[in-house]
Amino acid sequence: MKTKQPFISYNKNLRQFSRNLRNMSTLSEVLLWMQLRARKMKNFQFNRQKPLGNFIADFYCKQLHLVIEIDGNSHRGKEQYDADRDAAMRNMGLTVMRIADEDVKRDIQSVLRRIEEWIELTGKSPRPHFSKGDSV
Repeated sequence: MKTKQPFISYNKNLRQFSRNLRNMSTLSEVLLWMQLRARKMKNFQFNRQKPLGNFIADFYCKQLHLVIEIDGNSHRGKEQYDADRDAAMRNMGLTVMRIADEDVKRDIQSVLRRIEEWIELTGKSPRPHFSKGDSV
């Protein structure tokens, strides 16, 4: 039996801003996205620059309830804001994983292993994904 994932409402005013962010991605966001897109991470679907509540998550997997944030220079001095934001997302039932910008640039394989290990610890399986030509 298929369980429906809960819908997380979001501020509709953030839609255009999230589109703009996708077009202005940092190098680290692009590098990680190339590894997460098209169900490359254990067949889980991720979105990037996804509005959730009053925030925009760098990466989001609905099935895992996982938010991945890349922390670069723009986060320096904003530690309290980030902590409050993480708490708000946890209240939405989400897990927030923060990854340093430099870690993605210097050792993306370790970053990917960290994400894979977290997925394995949750014990969740991806939903089957069928291409248009596949039979069910």
